[in-house]
Amino acid sequence: MKAAISSLTISKNLNFHHHSATTLSRSSLLNPKPLSPTPSFLAPKPTTTKDLHTRINFTTKFPFRTKTFSSPMACSYKPEQARAPPALPLPVPPVTKFKIGLCQLSVTPDKERNIAHARKAIEEAAGKGAQLVLLPEIWNSPYSNDCFPVYAEDIDAGGDASPSTAMLSAAARLLKITIVGGSIPERSGDKLYNACCVFGTDGKLLAKHRKIHLFDIDIPGKITFIESKTLTAGQSPTIVDTDVGRIGIGICYDLRFQELAMIYAARGAHLLCYPGAFNMTTGPLHWELLQRARAVDNQDFSCM
Repeated sequence: MKAAISSLTISKNLNFHHHSATTLSRSSLLNPKPLSPTPSFLAPKPTTTKDLHTRINFTTKFPFRTKTFSSPMACSYKPEQARAPPALPLPVPPVTKFKIGLCQLSVTPDKERNIAHARKAIEEAAGKGAQLVLLPEIWNSPYSNDCFPVYAEDIDAGGDASPSTAMLSAAARLLKITIVGGSIPERSGDKLYNACCVFGTDGKLLAKHRKIHLFDIDIPGKITFIESKTLTAGQSPTIVDTDVGRIGIGICYDLRFQELAMIYAARGAHLLCYPGAFNMTTGPLHWELLQRARAVDNQDFSCM
């Protein structure tokens, strides 16, 4: 140990005062001299009136500088704000209690029949007092990559180009309810999307959400489905103000990703809606668990 201590050296590059290389003795290690009050890497303190005047003039020439000279270790970090960040003002729900109708539909290859069946389910839910009605994912078409291009509609064009959304708009207006219209295959240019439309009580389209997280799965011997084979992923979260409150929209597999729900909660959503069409292989393991998790994590109501 003594030999190790006596052989230690320090190079001039590590010496504050740039002396030549020095051999440190055992006594110098055990009884070190105090450092200079002003090490060479710090600016010297003003010692004369002239020095002080020079430094003040320097700060005057550059107004963005402060005349308060602080330690290089000074920091603007305010831990009290990190522990208790200011709360965002959240919107007050327009209603404190309302009934939601969740419509479960059996889909057939007949598109017109699917649309008529969905309308009947909406009317039944509204007749039982539902102010908000939800449809499932891809309710107007069989759920397959072969069917998506055939059943896809131009939602932006509306009218005859989108009979499914025309029905939803008319039903919302006539029944004076808000409809989260599940989802349908949407054609936009040369791309296909899995899109959910939200209609207000006046029948107007309030929002359109395109499924962000496409469901690509391959479980050998059980299920293989690659949505991205035909569909394009959406790019934006969707939050919408309605007569029953502020709603954050996701579609099926969007539910799996907590970050989307966190965005909606941060933007003041009262309710998270995830229209879905889960398969029977992975679905039973996830739909209730994830639905409850999103609600608990974000202290929001959630429905599917």
